[in-house]
Amino acid sequence: QLQLVESGGGLVQPGGSLRLSCATSEFTLQYYAIGWFRQAPGKEREGVSCISCLGSSTNYADSVKGRFTISRENAKNMAFLQMNSLKPEDTAVYFCAIGVPDCGGAFPLRVDYWGKGTQVTISS
Repeated sequence: QLQLVESGGGLVQPGGSLRLSCATSEFTLQYYAIGWFRQAPGKEREGVSCISCLGSSTNYADSVKGRFTISRENAKNMAFLQMNSLKPEDTAVYFCAIGVPDCGGAFPLRVDYWGKGTQVTISS
C-alpha cells in the first residue's frame, strides 16, 4: 500500500531553519495535491501549506506566509517544506498528506493518505 515518511525534524533555536522531506511510494504522485499539516501540544491539527499536482500553484496559512516554502519533485516521488525564521509557536508535529483532486487552500480538498509525522521543536 501507499506509504508517506517524513524526515528532517529536530530541535532548532528561534530564527533558525529546517527542511522537511516527505518520501512516498506513489509512482503517480503527479495526480495528487500535497499538503503539510501540523499539530501543536493541546491544539487541533491545522493545514500549513498545499501545492498543486504539477506544482503550478502553492497555498500557505497566514501564520507561515513569507517564512515557509513548499515544493515537490514528482520524478523522485518526494515533497519538501523549507521553514525559515522559525518561531517558538511553530513547535509541533508536522505531517505530510496527499489527496485528490487538488488544493482547497492551505490543505488538500481531500486527504487520501497521511504520514506518521515528524517532531519540530523551536526553543532556546
